[in-house]
Amino acid sequence: MLNPGRTSSSLRGVTFITLVCASLSACQSSSNSGAAHDSSTTSAAPELITLVDKNRVEKKLTAEQLIESLDLTGHVEGGFYRQTFKANHRPMISTDNGDRVNMTSIYYLLSAKSPIGHFHMNRSDIMHYFHMGDPITYYLINQDGSLETHVLGPDPTQGHKMQMVVKGGTWKASKISTTGSYGYGLIGEAVAPGFEYVDMQLGEQAELIKQFPQHTNLITSLTR
Repeated sequence: MLNPGRTSSSLRGVTFITLVCASLSACQSSSNSGAAHDSSTTSAAPELITLVDKNRVEKKLTAEQLIESLDLTGHVEGGFYRQTFKANHRPMISTDNGDRVNMTSIYYLLSAKSPIGHFHMNRSDIMHYFHMGDPITYYLINQDGSLETHVLGPDPTQGHKMQMVVKGGTWKASKISTTGSYGYGLIGEAVAPGFEYVDMQLGEQAELIKQFPQHTNLITSLTR
């Protein structure tokens, strides 16, 4: 007995190939059987693949669509975020600044309309994970005044990192191009010990310049 579902699927496939063959004029001998048919189908395969590829349209989400669908809200440092996890099902851990959960996690997005994560410092260590969009450049000022620049992005062959750790006590700022092909960069962050706003300090321009005068221009451009 024929399987109706399988038969229907096969017929659709035959119809699709017939239409492709007609448009390419590459399968005029497709009615032949045996080896001749196999040869005709094989020779038409590259053209068929090309046609399918040309008709495949990549869906590129906008920053607004991501902000809405991920339920993101504005962040005090710039950009948009939403906390996605807080390990409050485990015992709290003791820190010098009080008890904390052992980890929290967020989505964080910079967009062409809000392209800067201004200088700030967290007491906790933060692991960053690139998700999608345009590359994001990070500027890290260590306690000794040394500067590190890293790019989180989708292409390791271009020197992009897909994961990056920023240790507690490091001044951090981030920025994306306002003319990138996506118009946003989306990452995830895991914070350990878990994030609390009292553990974050926003950079004050005058104070940072006084502390790190060698980075005056960078601090001026990446603080409010």
